[in-house]
Amino acid sequence: MQRRHFLQMAATGGFTAASGAAPAQVRPQLFPGAITDVAGIKVGHFTETRRPTGCTVILTEEGAVAGVDVRGSAPGTRETDLLVPTNLVEKVHAILLAGGSAFGLEAATGVVRYLEERKIGHNVGAAGVVPIVPAAILFDLNVGNPTIRPDAAAGYQACVAATREPPAQGSVGAGTGATVGKLWGMARAMKGGIGTASVKAGGFTMGAVVAVNAVGDVQDPATGRLIAGARSADGRNLQGAVQGILAGQVPQALLPGTATTIGAIACDAVLTKAQCQKLAQIAHDGLARAINPAHTLWDGDTLFALATGRAAAPASMILLGVLAAEAMARAVVNAVLSAKGLPALPAAGEMPV
Repeated sequence: MQRRHFLQMAATGGFTAASGAAPAQVRPQLFPGAITDVAGIKVGHFTETRRPTGCTVILTEEGAVAGVDVRGSAPGTRETDLLVPTNLVEKVHAILLAGGSAFGLEAATGVVRYLEERKIGHNVGAAGVVPIVPAAILFDLNVGNPTIRPDAAAGYQACVAATREPPAQGSVGAGTGATVGKLWGMARAMKGGIGTASVKAGGFTMGAVVAVNAVGDVQDPATGRLIAGARSADGRNLQGAVQGILAGQVPQALLPGTATTIGAIACDAVLTKAQCQKLAQIAHDGLARAINPAHTLWDGDTLFALATGRAAAPASMILLGVLAAEAMARAVVNAVLSAKGLPALPAAGEMPV
């Protein structure tokens, strides 16, 4: 039997399918769902029109218990220490994902301002509220004018745009300037992007959103088949990082922190901070199923986990862990399938099947 293509696998609730190779002419399809399928979650993008960059906000206006796990070796983050289970504050009010490298962390200030204006935040008595907004950034300064990056106004506008509708995917928000397949430099790289997906089981909904800006390649987690990544020397075909290394090609030395995949999962379960931290760790399994190599010295891969507490069912960490990894892997695939190419940076849909 032939392996089902992506859309068929999504309908069955997982990547596992009958044995056999996928037909060469079948192009992968998008997975259904979005992180906004989780009750209590809104998402908004700001896309910078002057160059390919932007930011994405995940709003949890009623507050959500949160955790984080940083696996890459070159992270850029804000407020992640606050999410350690032994630290005081229990809930966050937004998560920001942004391009612009360390400069992009400024966009979180606009998110804080937006929430403060609406009196959303941690209550500090007569002083009002302090919105809690952890953030992570990716490096996209090598695409277009590096002096243009997300700022506080961009973060604010992402909040204004936030809705419970399924967010746009591909070359928008934090994924606007994202690229993948950079082990042999940008000349052989491809366009990355931002993606979202959701899965449901056992009375829970688990959603993911991820901006894919990896050093490595993106692949079909079921077959290992490349979807986007390092191209051959002539740029016409996918070669793949692992295939090139095994063939004796030496990876190009990259500057640390010049990539990074960042994202979040969200569920409607009632969880503690420690449980959210564990889910963030497990979500990285899904990221590594779809990105190879992942968590490199040049990536700052960071994933957040949110629990809105809307579901009535008692939490099963085994069940939620399976859903977290699955949703994240699907969102990674959706990110590159939805991307639009740039000059010298083709998207997955522009390459031969």
